[in-house]
Amino acid sequence: MNCIIIDDEHLARVIIKTLCDKIKFIKVVDEFSNAMDAIKFLNTNNIDLIFLDIHMPDFNGVDFIKTLKNPPKIILTTSDSNFATQAFEYDFIVDYLLKPIALPRFKKALLKAQSQRTGSNKTILDLEIKNDFYVNIDRRLVKINLESICIVEAKGDYIHIKTQEKNYVVHSTLKKIEEKLPESLFLKVHRSYIINITKIVDIEDNTVLINRDVIPVSRSKRPGLIKRLDLL
Repeated sequence: MNCIIIDDEHLARVIIKTLCDKIKFIKVVDEFSNAMDAIKFLNTNNIDLIFLDIHMPDFNGVDFIKTLKNPPKIILTTSDSNFATQAFEYDFIVDYLLKPIALPRFKKALLKAQSQRTGSNKTILDLEIKNDFYVNIDRRLVKINLESICIVEAKGDYIHIKTQEKNYVVHSTLKKIEEKLPESLFLKVHRSYIINITKIVDIEDNTVLINRDVIPVSRSKRPGLIKRLDLL
């Protein structure tokens, strides 16, 4: 499911984005600090789910809901429990999450949203957390913990995955590997490199230092890298 996040608090958006990155079938396509910008986005884009904060300045979540002609599914996120009864008067509101949001409760809300959208009863296994993935090495499937990955480097027809403990060589493409990596941890900084942004030791000009490896950063990728670092 493609979703957007609407919340005036920067930290709240980061937390929801991080939770979404742990779920396989959910993808955050954009986030907004105010409802008006979200309305403009929805005028030209279709999405499946909205994470919506109720209390926002100027144009709050309730006002936003009233503007929707063909609303997608909505999960409300708030620190205020007083709106819960009123919220469920709308059929498209599938759940009401009180901040701070815990992962088990978050998974339950997504399960409801997914089952209502598809009309099927998904099991909780469909919400498996992305903690690791498998790669094919010498006819063996080897499990790699995602958080242990420092660098992913493309070399010809092979991919070099460098972790804290070990390096792996996989016959694949950088694009295929990138699709398996959560955006909350990883960023493609060069046509040949993906890095774990939590492993950065130093940044200088158009390079980053991870462990003892100096990784080039493309000029076009540097603004995105700096923006991501502001979230840490």
